Amino acid sequence: QVQLVLSGGGLVQAGGSLRLSCAASGNIFSINAMGWYRQAPGKQRELVARITRNGNLNYADFVKGRFTISRDNTNNTVYLQMNSLKAEDSAVYYCKAVIGIDPPIGYWGQGTKVTVSS
Repeated sequence: QVQLVLSGGGLVQAGGSLRLSCAASGNIFSINAMGWYRQAPGKQRELVARITRNGNLNYADFVKGRFTISRDNTNNTVYLQMNSLKAEDSAVYYCKAVIGIDPPIGYWGQGTKVTVSS
C-alpha cells in the first residue's frame, strides 16, 4: 500500500501562486506514476498533471504553461507549482499514486482545497 499526505492548499487571489505537496510513504518503490487531479463542485474529477517513474510528464491543456509538476526522490514528495491562478482553478486537489501495471492500482491522498478569488 501507499499512503499520501497532501499539503499546501489555501486561499489566493487571481494571478497568484500556490505550491501543493504530496508526500508518499509505504510501498514507494512500486509507484509507477503520480498525478494531481482536481474536482470542482458539481464537476467530475479531472487530471491536472502527471509524472511517471521515468520522468515523463503530462499536463491538462488548461494548465499548460501555468502549472508545473515535479518530484523530489530524496523525500518521496511530488509537487504541483501553480502560477497565474484563475478563479476556475478553484477546486479540491488530490494526489494519486499508481502501482502495478496489470491491473494498475491507484491510491489517493485526502485532498486539499484551493480557492482562487477573482
